[in-house]
Amino acid sequence: MGTGRKFRSKPVTRPRKSESERDKRVRQQKARLVALGMDETEVAGLNVKQVREKLLRPAKIQAKA
Repeated sequence: MGTGRKFRSKPVTRPRKSESERDKRVRQQKARLVALGMDETEVAGLNVKQVREKLLRPAKIQAKA
């Protein structure tokens, strides 16, 4: 059995995202929504999935503001 790249680069060996990195990314994304013109209280009520969906189309957010 070989020991080349094929056997080293399995998904098992990839580093996992930590919770702090994940939280930091969500905070950055929420700050981007506020910068685009959304209300802070509205952004605070969104869950992670909703934040990511809104960031897919920033032109719609700016049009509402």
